[in-house]
Amino acid sequence: MTHFIGIDVSKAKLDVALLMPNDKIRSKTVANSAEGWRTLWHWLLAHAHPQGKDLHVCMESTGAYHEAVATFLHDQAATVSVVNPMLVKRFAESTALRVKTDRIDAQTLARFARERRPAAWEAPSKPLRTLQALVGRLDALLEMRQMEFSRLDIAHESVQSSHREVIEELDRQIKEVRRLICQCVDDDPDLGRRRDLLETIPGLGERTIPQLLAYIGRPERFKSAKALSAYAGLVPWIRQSGSSLDQRRGTHPLGHAPLRRSLYFPAMVAGRFNPVIARFWNHLKAQNKPGKVIVVACMHKLLAIIFGVLTSGQPFKASTETLTVA
Repeated sequence: MTHFIGIDVSKAKLDVALLMPNDKIRSKTVANSAEGWRTLWHWLLAHAHPQGKDLHVCMESTGAYHEAVATFLHDQAATVSVVNPMLVKRFAESTALRVKTDRIDAQTLARFARERRPAAWEAPSKPLRTLQALVGRLDALLEMRQMEFSRLDIAHESVQSSHREVIEELDRQIKEVRRLICQCVDDDPDLGRRRDLLETIPGLGERTIPQLLAYIGRPERFKSAKALSAYAGLVPWIRQSGSSLDQRRGTHPLGHAPLRRSLYFPAMVAGRFNPVIARFWNHLKAQNKPGKVIVVACMHKLLAIIFGVLTSGQPFKASTETLTVA
């Protein structure tokens, strides 16, 4: 018998709901830390299954806060589902739930898991976890550097030297993190193989490729290029109702925003130097499509090429139709 567990994740704590066979709920709150995860696991062993079998844990995707506990529970052989918060919100609305607390959210997640049986989450490999952490750190350092550089332009002369020192230190750390990223990819044969494949695609550079490796993860987890595009949010977002509501966007707000952002400038570069993307770009331009529509469409096509190259294991060739169809 499968036991369903909902976990409402926040930065400091985890609110846990264990759905019992008689439909009653056992609740517990633990710290979102290594010690708290161990406490949670022992509690599940005591109240669900003494060997930790047949446990289905469901939690929402909450940026960086859910990843560590999801990985811990996955390593303990529990089935873990990481679901889109919007799906859980719609489920709660369908049950006419009017009260929202962390404890009730955890209970809702447990019931959502029992009724919807969401797909199991696949934990990244240890080298991929390292790469994801390094890529995230590099993004943060680059953002901090840009902020300090902007402040330097308007800073009083009395603090300009302080800003320059911070920028110099950030430059040093950025250089070191980039070195660690290269080392991480070089040391893992699978990541190195995928990097070599992506390097054959015109438009992708040394900064974008590690981001794609980190954000996409194992490409085989996506059934098709369309599934990967949906994951990135490169699908239309349409809201229509009668004559009063007609909203359309070229991207979906629930997609993986960092992956989507990482494709923006490469798509513009590929529009000039990648023969497949360039032909597609010119075709859309000849149809008088707006510039933003062209860029998003080329991002979609570039991601399809990336998926084809990674899943086929073959380098990019402009004449290979299976790698260029979006």
